[in-house]
Amino acid sequence: MDARKRRLSRRGIQLHFSGEAGAAGSSLTRDPAHDGRGAARVVEKVGWFVCGDRTTVDTTGAVAARVVVTGAVFGAERAAADGTDDYNLLFRWFVGLRMDDEVWDVTVFTKNRDRLIEGEIAEGFFQEVVQQARAGALLSDEHFTVDGTLLEAWANRDSFKEKKDPPAKGTGRRGQKLLRDTHESSTDPEARIYKKSAAGMAKPSYLGHVVTENRNGLIVQASVTQSGQKAEKEAGLKMMTKLLRGKATRMTLGADKGYQNEDFIAGLRGLKVSPHVAEYEPNDKWPNWLTAEERQHPGYEISLRKRKLVENVFGWIKSIAGLRQTKLRGVQRVDWAFQFAAAACNLVRMRKLLPAV
Repeated sequence: MDARKRRLSRRGIQLHFSGEAGAAGSSLTRDPAHDGRGAARVVEKVGWFVCGDRTTVDTTGAVAARVVVTGAVFGAERAAADGTDDYNLLFRWFVGLRMDDEVWDVTVFTKNRDRLIEGEIAEGFFQEVVQQARAGALLSDEHFTVDGTLLEAWANRDSFKEKKDPPAKGTGRRGQKLLRDTHESSTDPEARIYKKSAAGMAKPSYLGHVVTENRNGLIVQASVTQSGQKAEKEAGLKMMTKLLRGKATRMTLGADKGYQNEDFIAGLRGLKVSPHVAEYEPNDKWPNWLTAEERQHPGYEISLRKRKLVENVFGWIKSIAGLRQTKLRGVQRVDWAFQFAAAACNLVRMRKLLPAV
């Protein structure tokens, strides 16, 4: 934690939540009534993580950081943009504004967002929430599920134009040039046209990935990548590698048929993770790569049943947190918002799982 604070200091992240703010700013003092499971605990948690016990330096940045989290729960950022906070006392209380404080405008978010991204606030806050869940004995340490979902980019298909300097060699099989090699969006150059299913429509998009544990369906790893056929498998292996750091426990990982891939399953075996991946019906086009021993593992059928919990996570992130179509551009910013949404999703779920204090 001290190392993170030093890194924030070097990068000029001067945000604070606790204590009294200046006359023109906001305040968020600790209230014993808010130390339970309620939504105000979310605000306290992110405030403590970002700033610890330092004095108030930048109240607009503090409010912007709080609203990022509360926006995933109550749509507070959208309320700020459309002026709802001018008359809605609930939002004012939740983000720490006094009744007579002047409401910020949308530029507060654009000015502070890059600073929060550089400070790795989202990822660190997400990990703190995971640690809180682990301390409450809410997480399984052995059984997990991985999956990905399509996040629509803030770009239109018509914005894709030919690149001025396309690469000589493409990223497809045997150097074949693909659309992403020859075209890019003038609105969001990092977005790619992609569809996850044959019946779906190809859209400018990113892919959001999560690893959930199988006890309560809480998210333990989250990331966003550019869309692509190999992206889900590659992201799954990276997240499991992070999850395994410093652990000697044998783990299992459930997944749908989209992960029935030779390299992915071999990668899990290399990490000493038992692959519990759904299989295709026997056919010549789509081979299965599990061994008979893995298929007959006593936990295999349980993993296949539990993996459906991850769909609840994606439903919440897309509908409640509003990430069905992201309003941010670029992988880094979309990943930042996705991490905050994953943390908020866990907190809302944990509110029902942790005992009242």
